This record gives sequence, C-alpha cells and structure tokens, in this order.
Amino acid sequence: MKFLKTEIDGCFLITYNKFRDSRGYFSVPYQKEVFDAGVGRNVNFVQDNQSYSNYGTVRGLHFQTGAYEQAKLVTCAYGRVLDVVVDIRKESETYGKVIKIELSDSLDRLLFVPRGCAHGFSTLSEFAIFQYKVDNYYNKESEGGIIYNDELLNIDWGLKNVDIKLSEKDLMLPSFVSL
Repeated sequence: MKFLKTEIDGCFLITYNKFRDSRGYFSVPYQKEVFDAGVGRNVNFVQDNQSYSNYGTVRGLHFQTGAYEQAKLVTCAYGRVLDVVVDIRKESETYGKVIKIELSDSLDRLLFVPRGCAHGFSTLSEFAIFQYKVDNYYNKESEGGIIYNDELLNIDWGLKNVDIKLSEKDLMLPSFVSL
C-alpha cells in the first residue's frame, strides 16, 4: 500500500496492488497495521457501509458532529464516482479546502477522510457500488451537511445539472458559511 497526502490535512489517497491472472484478481485493500502506520494514527473502524447509486446521483455533502464525528475509508467497488471532501475543521490550516478524487473499480485506490470533514460523491457511471468503513456509529441528532451546489465551494460534480439526482434531505442542506 502507498499513502499519498492530499491537500487536506490528514486526508490520504491510498493505492494498493491487485494480483491478476486468468481467473481474475486478488487484492488486500486494507490491513489495519499497515493502514494505521500509513495515516500515522490508530483508527478503529466499527462498521462497513455500502450504497448502490445510479448515474447522476449525488450523495452528500455529509458529516457527523461532536462525539459522533466519523473518519471514513472509502472506495468504489464497481463503477466510477467523483469523491469530494471538504475540510470543515475551523482550527485546521486547510479549513474550507475542497478536494475531488475519482475512484473506480479499475483504479485500485481508497481515500481516507479524517474526522471533521464533509464528504460526498457523484456517480459518473451507469451505476456504482460505493463502500466505506467508519470509525464511529451514525447518530441522527449529530448529522450535518452542506448543500451540493454551495456557491462559495463551487464544486463541479462532473455532471450536467439536468442529470443530477438528489434526495429530498440533501436538497435541504445549508450552505458552507452557515456552519
């Protein structure tokens, strides 16, 4: 595994090897000891999540607050997504920074999103299966978000506006400046 620092403090792009032959492939995308050493801290993931999304779906930008903040290790198991992370830690040197990274089943990479960051993705393929580990349990009262088309963040989700599909909940999210 190789760990590449991103422009957001504590956020890493992680690549791993797939060993291919005539049968298919074998890979080890996560190994706790290697992962913890690579990100420089002990991360105890407590849950794996998976979503299936059709082309044009935008999920996010989401985060958890307080005692329920979550770090995430995300990947795209099938299809192609544009993954987006926003640093919302006011004390951070990278506060307000946005990164976008393509993840797909053919790119053999993961993204570690530290606590204190908003996260979302758009589905660029016909459909995508998105998988991620979290280091804390979801708590409805601690959930937060930022509207996908926030004017200050100005995120290009890689989709035409007419193709974007959002949940009603995500359509009601506040702007970045209101956090």
